[in-house]
Amino acid sequence: MGTERRYISTLKPNESIDDIFLVRDKDLRTAANGSSYIMCTLVDRSGTLPTRMWQANEAIYKAIPVDGFMRVRGRTESYRGSLQFIIEALQPIATDKVDLADFMPATTHDVEAMWAELVEILREVRNPPLRRLVKKFMEDHVLVAAMKKSPAAVEMHQAYIGGLLEHTLHVTRLAVRVLEFYPQLNADLLLASAFLHDIGKTAELTRDLTFRYTDRGQLVGHITIAAVWVQQKADLIAEETGEPFPQKTIDLLQHIILSHHGIHEYGSPKLPAIPEAMALHFLDNLDAKMNMFERLITTDTDGDSNFTNYYRALDVRVYKHSNALDGDGPADLFAPSANGQG
Repeated sequence: MGTERRYISTLKPNESIDDIFLVRDKDLRTAANGSSYIMCTLVDRSGTLPTRMWQANEAIYKAIPVDGFMRVRGRTESYRGSLQFIIEALQPIATDKVDLADFMPATTHDVEAMWAELVEILREVRNPPLRRLVKKFMEDHVLVAAMKKSPAAVEMHQAYIGGLLEHTLHVTRLAVRVLEFYPQLNADLLLASAFLHDIGKTAELTRDLTFRYTDRGQLVGHITIAAVWVQQKADLIAEETGEPFPQKTIDLLQHIILSHHGIHEYGSPKLPAIPEAMALHFLDNLDAKMNMFERLITTDTDGDSNFTNYYRALDVRVYKHSNALDGDGPADLFAPSANGQG
C-alpha cells in the first residue's frame, strides 16, 4: 500500500487499489449459478463506493467489520455507468491503526465562524420572549457542541460533520433575504424557526464513524423532538422569570417546526398554516436540494457523460454543465453596437 491515500472521489475505472476503507454495510447473496458473493459499501471522507466480492463464503462474510475498517486489494470497474469495486483480498484493520480524519466527511467551512455568524444574525430577534428562548438554546453548551458536529442527514444533504450547522446557517441567511421581499412576515418568528427547525437532529442522528438514526430518532424523530424542546425551554424561562411564557408564541413556533417538511408524506405532522411556516418550508427544501445537486455534480466520476447517474431522491439524472453557457464571455450586451444602436 502506497503512502499517499487515494480517495474514492478520485478513483476511475480500471484502477488497481490496495487501501483501507470504512465498511458501511454488507450482504451475502447467491448468484444465478449458485455461488455466493458479497455486496458491501466502502466509505471514506470523499464518498461511498459500491463493492462486490465474487466466490465468497460465510467465513469471509463474517470477517467483514460493519462500521469498522478493512484493507482491500482489488480493481475498480464501470458497471452500468457507475463506478464499483471488485475485492480480490481483504483484511480487517483495528480502529487505532487508521487516521479517522480520512474517513469522516466534514464541512469545508469554518465551524466556529459559521456559529459566530449565526449568533450575529439571531441578535436581530427583537421580541423579548422569543429572544429569551433563542438565548436559552444558545446557552445549552452540550446542545450547541452537538449541533456543531452533527450531520444534517444520514445521506441526503449535508451528510457530514458540521452539516447541521451549515444547513441551519444557510436557511437563516435565506430567511434574512426573504424578509426583504416579504416584510409582512414576522421576522422574529421566521429567524427563530430557521435556527430551531432541525435542532432535534442532534438527538436523531449519531455522530460516530457512520451516520445512523438513534433509537430516539427512529421512535420520535427530529421534528417532534425539537417541538418538545421548545416547550421545555419555555417552561425553564417561565420558572426563572416567574411569568408564564406566551402560549401563542409557543404554538406558532411549534407549528412551524411541525410543518416544515411541507406535506404529511415527508413526515410533517401538520401542514403549513401560517405564512412563516410556508416560507420556512421552502427555504429548508431549497438549501437541501441545492446541496444535493452540488454533491451529485462534484462527486460524479464519469467524465464522459454530461449527466450524473440516476438519483432516486431527485428522480432525475442531473445535467452537470448548466453553469457554462455557449457564448459566455466578457462582452457587455448592453453596450452600444457598432451601428450606434443598443
